[in-house]
Amino acid sequence: MAEHLGDEINEVQLDDELQITHEDAVRSHDRSRVLEARGHHSRWHLLWLLVGPGVLAMLGENDGPSMISYTATGAIYGIGFFLPFIVVTFLMAIVCQEMCMRVGAVTHRGYGQLVLERYGRSWAWLAAGDLLFTNLVTLIAEFVAIRIGLSYFHLGAGVAALLGVVLVVFTSSGGRYWRWERIALGLALFNGLFLVCAILVKPQLGHIGHAFVTFSPLPHGGFNEILLLLASTIGATVTPWMVFFQQSASADKGLTPSDIREGRMDTVAGGIIAALFGCGALVAGAALLGHGVTGVSGFAGAGFPAALGRVAGGTVGTLFALGLIEAGAVAILTISASTGYAVSECMGRSSSFNLTFKEAAPFYSINVIVAAIAAAVILIPGVPLLSIALNANVLATVLLPFTLAFVVMLANDRQLMGRWANGLRSNLMAGTIVAVVAICGAAYGIDSFLIQIHVLS
Repeated sequence: MAEHLGDEINEVQLDDELQITHEDAVRSHDRSRVLEARGHHSRWHLLWLLVGPGVLAMLGENDGPSMISYTATGAIYGIGFFLPFIVVTFLMAIVCQEMCMRVGAVTHRGYGQLVLERYGRSWAWLAAGDLLFTNLVTLIAEFVAIRIGLSYFHLGAGVAALLGVVLVVFTSSGGRYWRWERIALGLALFNGLFLVCAILVKPQLGHIGHAFVTFSPLPHGGFNEILLLLASTIGATVTPWMVFFQQSASADKGLTPSDIREGRMDTVAGGIIAALFGCGALVAGAALLGHGVTGVSGFAGAGFPAALGRVAGGTVGTLFALGLIEAGAVAILTISASTGYAVSECMGRSSSFNLTFKEAAPFYSINVIVAAIAAAVILIPGVPLLSIALNANVLATVLLPFTLAFVVMLANDRQLMGRWANGLRSNLMAGTIVAVVAICGAAYGIDSFLIQIHVLS
């Protein structure tokens, strides 16, 4: 009976002005499965049905530039301070993303749509413009990661560009959020290759334990360099696109207030898994410490995969290259989706993978167009691609406080959220995170500006 629920509802004419849409029918079919699992007290089946937005947001942020950044940090500074710091940043991400999930589940609306409705078109377009800029830079960095991974197998930039765009088109073509989500989740599992690499380089467990207990040894270097590392690590974990994506994906999936518990489990599980895999990339990179990193940043070669292959064996190099391809591919899917959600919502247009292309042309078009633009950039000779990849995280950190401020305001809006609005503890944690991110981003920006002034004078 449940299998035919969507088809039956799709035929129902409520009155002359209101008709159940294809999107409503598809989503009602998904909800019928959730209600059936809940009615049978099948907790694991229920969690399986509701898992998705949180895990994808977290593992999508374990993207190409993030894993390159973690690996570079490990190669230059070892595990020390940054191993536990990665865990701290993912705890920050869990707090932020839980608010996004909760707002999406309670209001059934995406971040862009709510900013438009509550604060007006100017603020909505400012938020969307902020996201569009950072997403485009980050998408270029994702194609860079795929290109680095493929170059290990002697494949060129054209293959990387084609792979990313075809993947976006293929996953978006089904007219079904569930299909898109499950494909992305299947690909995201291969983020675990970074943890396998960490195990294969045979790290000293005593050093790892010492790092987690003491947050040491501290990184050496100048003030600006340390700020860059902190901002880059934060930007590798919490970014504006994650906010847009998880709230909109939670609404697209059809989460309701009764699903918030499972939504929190989805978000926490995603944060734990992503932190584990991110630490894996840093530990794998630390295998290069003391071996020199000459040539690692040279884009003509295979970069980190080749360096790890020389130091730790060909298997590690191969797995790391495949991990970079996966990290870039999953991030291209989620970041393109977040861009489509954001711009369509701010235009007041439909935005859902449960709609056909005709019903949501702007949403699908933006998905593909931003990926295609980023793909085209990596084909331009002389573009500083690796520099873009390594600095994408810093840009995200600098622009993140604006996005987080709106998340906190929406989560505190009792007219919208009712009893699901933020409490005192949530506000204290969220406020601290916004302040830390803002201070790191501002301090890095000011210090960089002062250095440029000094150089020019």
